[in-house]
Amino acid sequence: MMKAIDSDVMLDAKGLACPMPIVRTKKAMKDLEGGQVLEVEATDKGSKADIKAWAESAGHQYLGTVEEGDVLKHYLRKSSEEEKAELSYPHVADHPQLEEKLQAGESVVVLDVRESAEYAFRHIPNALSIPLGDLDERLGELNQQDEIYVICRTGSRSDLACQKLAASGFERVFNVVPGMTEWNGATASIHD
Repeated sequence: MMKAIDSDVMLDAKGLACPMPIVRTKKAMKDLEGGQVLEVEATDKGSKADIKAWAESAGHQYLGTVEEGDVLKHYLRKSSEEEKAELSYPHVADHPQLEEKLQAGESVVVLDVRESAEYAFRHIPNALSIPLGDLDERLGELNQQDEIYVICRTGSRSDLACQKLAASGFERVFNVVPGMTEWNGATASIHD
């Protein structure tokens, strides 16, 4: 049985034909805060391509679609200011550096600070998922002696997470830039 994917708001668009799933999705996205995840349940088979195209044209993040019988569950993340945030954490690693450590079997921790729905659709194998908003209360799950590579979608949330970790006494922390948007290494999903 597949694990449920977390979302902040669920929109029921079942039984609606084009263009109504998009019209309702557009309206629901206006009420969300930046970074929140919307789950749209639809039965219109064309909604997959339509919702993906709309999300990308509107500047939102299309996370993916899960099919459960006749129902398509689409997951979208509302755009936020993170894409424009300036990075300030000084210790940065690029993708080849992280991939080299992973392929060599070095003992490193990959910490994914994206929302759980983003992680569910695509993440680095064995990465630990702790959304940025949960990091303060879950610091105890991390070992201060570990070498930790923090990744998000673009490098902005991971920059903030690295700053939090450093302020809490973690000394071997690296921000992986760019984030998952350009990661070409191995990936996993909850569907695997």
